[in-house]
Amino acid sequence: MTNRSTGTRRRPSRRPAALLLAAALAAPLLAGCGSADAGAPPILRASAPASRPAVDSAQLTATAAATDAFGLDLLHALTARPDDAGRNLVLSPSGLATVLAMLLPGARGATADELAKALHTELTPQQYALATGELNRRSTSGNGVTLRQSDDLWAQQGLAVSPDYLATLAAAFDTGVHPTDFAKDPDGSRKAVNAAVEKATEGRIKDLFAPNAITPDTRMVLTDALYLKAKWATAFKPSQTADRPFHKPDGSTPAVPTMGQSGSFKYADGSGGIVGEPWQAVELPYADSGLVMDLIVPAQGGFAAFGKGLDQPQLDRILGALTERPVDLRLPRFHFDTSNELTSALRSLGVTSVFDRADLGGIAKEPLAVSTVVQKATVQVDEDGTVAAAGSGVGVAAAAAPAADRPVQLHIDRPFLFLIRDTHGGRPLFLGQVTDPQAG
Repeated sequence: MTNRSTGTRRRPSRRPAALLLAAALAAPLLAGCGSADAGAPPILRASAPASRPAVDSAQLTATAAATDAFGLDLLHALTARPDDAGRNLVLSPSGLATVLAMLLPGARGATADELAKALHTELTPQQYALATGELNRRSTSGNGVTLRQSDDLWAQQGLAVSPDYLATLAAAFDTGVHPTDFAKDPDGSRKAVNAAVEKATEGRIKDLFAPNAITPDTRMVLTDALYLKAKWATAFKPSQTADRPFHKPDGSTPAVPTMGQSGSFKYADGSGGIVGEPWQAVELPYADSGLVMDLIVPAQGGFAAFGKGLDQPQLDRILGALTERPVDLRLPRFHFDTSNELTSALRSLGVTSVFDRADLGGIAKEPLAVSTVVQKATVQVDEDGTVAAAGSGVGVAAAAAPAADRPVQLHIDRPFLFLIRDTHGGRPLFLGQVTDPQAG
C-alpha cells in the first residue's frame, strides 16, 4: 500500500520508477502471492521524481472546480430515480475523480474524450493527473485532524504496462504497484485488494469489490482509499443533545438525537436567485486545519427541487455568500454507509466507450476495457466531530444576509445536503444528503 499523508514525500528511488516497475511486473511472482492466505501481493513502491513537473495555480483551481461539478453530477445521477431520491447518500468526489485520473492517462481517442468531459476538465490527461495528485497532497492535517489518502495499481503479472503510463502515476500519485495473479486466483486477489483498502481506511471500508467483481479476465485494478477523522473546532456539548423531530420526505416526523450549540459561524440564506428555492447554509470548521463541513438546508418541502437544480456555479455562489454570523444551530447526529456500483451512473454522464469499445492503448497493447467502477463510503457525525472514509476502485479487464444583531436560527429538522471540503485547495472530499438521520 502506498500511503500518502499530507506533506509527506518519500525519497527518490535509485532507479527510474517507471523502469523499476515495468521490470518487476515482468518478473515471476512469489508462489501464492495472489491468495488471501499469503496476504497482499508484494508492493513495488514508486517514488516520486526528485523534481515533480510543475502544476500552476490556474490548473489547480480548475481541477478543484471540476471535481465539484463531477461530484454534483454523480449526486444527481445516483438520486435520479424516485426510490433513490429520498435515501441517505455519501460519496467521495475526490476519491472517484482520483481513480479516474489514474485511468485517464492510459486512455486514447473517444475513451479519453468521454472521461475528460465527465470529469469537467480541459487539461491534458497528464496535467489533470498531476493537478489531482497535487490537490490531494495539499490537504491540511492538524492536531485535531487525521487525513490520509493512498492510491495503488494492481496489475496482472506479465502484463506489459507502458513505462510512460507508470511514470505518470508515479509522478502524480506516488502510486505503488502490486504484481498480482488475477488469472490463477481471482478471489484471493480480490480479498487482497479489499484488505489493503480496509487497512488504509482504519477498517471503515470493507469488501470494496464484491464477490465475482474480479475475474480471471481482470488485468488491472486501480484503488483510492481516503480516511478522515476530524474534531470540530468547537465541539457540541453532549448535555445540549436531545431528541427533536425530524421531517422526513415521506411525511413522518420521528424524534432523533439532535445536537445544539450557539456561536459564530459562517452563514448564508436566500430565496430564489441562486437556485430558485429558499435555503439556509452554515459552515462548521474542523480543528487546526483548513477542512470544513458545509450544511445546505432547503426549506421544508423543497429538498427534491433544490437538489435537482443545484450545479457547481450555484454551489460556488452559496459558499461564496457565507459570512460570519451568530447562529443558534441544531444538527442531528448521523452515521451511515453507502455502496455504489457506478457503471450506470457514469454511462448516464456520457462515459460509455470505456466499458464497451475502450481504447486504453496508453496502458498496454493488450485490448482492455473497464469492467467495474465501485465506491463505498461512510460518514459519522457526532458531538466530537466527523469520521469519514471512502474506497474507490476501477477494474480493468481484457477486451443577502439578515441583520447581524440577533442570532439566526438554523434548526436542521428536515433533509439536508452536506459537503466536507478542503478550503486551501478547494477540493470536495465528501458530498452527500441526509434524509433520515436514524437510518444506518
